[in-house]
Amino acid sequence: MLVPITALIKAIRACKTLADERTLIQKESAAIRTSFKEEDSFTRHNNIAKLLYIHMLGYPAHFGQIECLKLVASPRFSDKRLGYLGIMLLLDENQEVLMLVTNSLKNDMNHSNMYAVGLALCTFANISSEEMSRDLCNEIEKLLGSSNTYIRKKAALCAIRVIRRVPELMDHFLEKAKSLLHDRNHGVLLAGVTLVNEMCEVDENVRGEFKNAVPLLVKHLKSLVTTGYSPEHDVGGITDPFLQVKILHLLRHLGQGDAEASEAMNDILAQVATNTDSSKNVGNSILYETVLTILEIESDSGLRVMAINILGKFLGNRDNNIRYVALNTLNKVALSDNAVQRHRDVVLSCLSDGDVSIRRRALELSYALINEQNIRIMMRELLAFLEVADNDFKSGLTTQISLAAERFAPNKRWHIDTALRTLTLAGNYVREEVLSGFIRLVCHTAELQAYTAQRLYQALREDISQESLTLATVWILGEFGDIMLQNGGSIDDGEHVTEIKDSDIVDLFQLVVDSPYANTLIRQWTIMALAKLAIRFAEANTPSASVQQERIREILAGYSEATELEIQQRSVEFGQLFTKPEVVGGVLEHMPAPEIKATIMGTVSEKRKVGSTRADKDSLVDLMGDETSTTGGLTPTSALDHLASAQNTQDLLADIFGSSDMSSSSPAPTQPKPPNAVNDIMSLFGNASISPNPTGSSPAPATSSSLDLLASMASAPAPTPPTTSAPAAAAAGSQPPKQQLQSYTAYEKNGLKITLTPKVNPAQQGMVQILARFTAIGQEGVRNVNFQAAVPKTQQLQMLAMSNGDVTDGSTETQQMRVIAPPGAQVRLRLRISFVKAESGETVQEQVDFAGFPVGLTLGQM
Repeated sequence: MLVPITALIKAIRACKTLADERTLIQKESAAIRTSFKEEDSFTRHNNIAKLLYIHMLGYPAHFGQIECLKLVASPRFSDKRLGYLGIMLLLDENQEVLMLVTNSLKNDMNHSNMYAVGLALCTFANISSEEMSRDLCNEIEKLLGSSNTYIRKKAALCAIRVIRRVPELMDHFLEKAKSLLHDRNHGVLLAGVTLVNEMCEVDENVRGEFKNAVPLLVKHLKSLVTTGYSPEHDVGGITDPFLQVKILHLLRHLGQGDAEASEAMNDILAQVATNTDSSKNVGNSILYETVLTILEIESDSGLRVMAINILGKFLGNRDNNIRYVALNTLNKVALSDNAVQRHRDVVLSCLSDGDVSIRRRALELSYALINEQNIRIMMRELLAFLEVADNDFKSGLTTQISLAAERFAPNKRWHIDTALRTLTLAGNYVREEVLSGFIRLVCHTAELQAYTAQRLYQALREDISQESLTLATVWILGEFGDIMLQNGGSIDDGEHVTEIKDSDIVDLFQLVVDSPYANTLIRQWTIMALAKLAIRFAEANTPSASVQQERIREILAGYSEATELEIQQRSVEFGQLFTKPEVVGGVLEHMPAPEIKATIMGTVSEKRKVGSTRADKDSLVDLMGDETSTTGGLTPTSALDHLASAQNTQDLLADIFGSSDMSSSSPAPTQPKPPNAVNDIMSLFGNASISPNPTGSSPAPATSSSLDLLASMASAPAPTPPTTSAPAAAAAGSQPPKQQLQSYTAYEKNGLKITLTPKVNPAQQGMVQILARFTAIGQEGVRNVNFQAAVPKTQQLQMLAMSNGDVTDGSTETQQMRVIAPPGAQVRLRLRISFVKAESGETVQEQVDFAGFPVGLTLGQM
């Protein structure tokens, strides 16, 4: 015998264990399934009520779906109400059973009882699918014109559901939506404003249809603000805050980009901002919506200052939610409004907040507030926060500090001190781009090299656990340790001054390589630095230079049997190199200062290992300082400068070794090749000279480690200089024939075709200019095209920005690329293409490899 629902609830609550509850519900569910076979309407009503309670507890109740449809067909209102409730709980828009509900909804929408109509509309608004929306669209449109406010309100909410499911049916509700904005009933007006908001968000072009409604909305808002106490609509002493927020939201849509509409709403926005009580959350919600509206429309400057001051006041609120939204909103306008600077102290105080979300938003806002005037104050606060920050913050924080110092540093001394402080506080969280930028800065600041070396030496003595600090110190001391000693390097700790000797530096390096914090990268850099110090000490003519040179040889010899092959190889190579005094000075002399350039850090991967100097070979790097991959984000100036630097690489090597054999010119074939430092180095490894490359193949790529100089020289043959025959030389002064440029298809599907057209200059072998053309296939067109490319490590690539990211039918967009490759090498590209189909909105992202250019392209042959 079936029990009533009250008895079932009481029995379930009396269960002492979960197993007892499960057993009871299984028995009751079996009894309900058996009872469904009977046609007793009262029993069905009771069973569905119990089934819904079982469903709310998380147990299966899907077998009651059809019984809910039978209750909906009942003429009794109580049955309909329970049946529709069951449909809303047990069904969703993806189930096929929903097809059987459409006819019942249509009948009840035309019911004489307005509450039955309300049940049908409520059910439709919750579960309607695309097909149901199309079938019942006309019924909804008709009910929007009903004389009953209860029905009009629910019909407006159903219209929102229709627009979300089928946006093209929006035209059916435009005129009715305009009439809803004139309604005097607050519920209908709220639903009507919400409907218009949805229309504006779905299609921006609809905003023009409601421009004339701005004065009406202003009137409604003014009435709400100035109306006294209204018991029916009062919430916390404010009249209908929900309607006020919705009207403000709609005004924000209608005022964007429209100066006339913005002017019409300026006064009422100022009135709302000044008259709304901010002591309660209800008032704060209205103020926040007012601020968003002011900031997004074409408002007056004084009104924008008022809005930012309201957000600044929010920062002093005890509620973390209010502070969070204030920080988030201020971050969006910090770069465009100087008024945000007034609240800098409050923002900085949020860095010590206990809530991690508040700290993160405050930190992002602090980055945006940095400028030339407050750089010293902001850096002092950020460095203080870096000292106590969670590890999750440190990687991004050190990067932002480096970028800000690079951009706004008042002088080089301050810039170096800031970088040193960053390395000292969070050396394990400094990205390799920041480390390389610091080394470039020191190399180009000759007057501060001794000072920097001394500060780094002192910092590393105090803490050898920071990886980036260790790497920076090892590199700087290896290059400029002699300069520090010549300038009388000493440490002043406040009590006494300690002079730095060459033996102290070697002791420190010995401590570094033997410490448990030393990894392979640190040991590689330290071995290279020790080899350089042996030469630096001799050049500086220090008293114990010979003693320290012998110590360094012993340290290097100790790694000749290291388990790490890279370190073992370098140890042996340096040992052999020291036996050639006429060569070692040239190899280990001071490196030329690297090219100074801005650090590019847009989206540096958080997952890259800290301190790693190697990039993933098969991944497309995000253009953060890696020279082998790029997107379209480089400026033309930086791209050309980088290419010029790459062209001069061979000349730089020739200057280092005092040889001209690597230059583009070569001696006559009959003359013997003169000996030079490079040949002497090759003799160490059983190769008396560097022979020219007879096949024209590309030289072997050098490894990415800074210690691979000798190995790359040993394995990479020198490029063969081009020879010019007598007839060719005679014709050199004549006008060359115009090149016939050939295009190669790299991608052709999904509505987009990409062709690559290479162009070479015979006088500049190895440099290929490529023009990428983007054309739409068919009449659909594509939007937001993002074209990325990468080349092998032996080649270099630069790209300019794309002419237009939207490719329409009949238009051709272009993008310039330039590749530098060893003469004779094949130009290979890995392309990543992403775009959005204009008609369907489908996002396409693909990756293809292209190697269709002829092999002789890098030799200047088309």
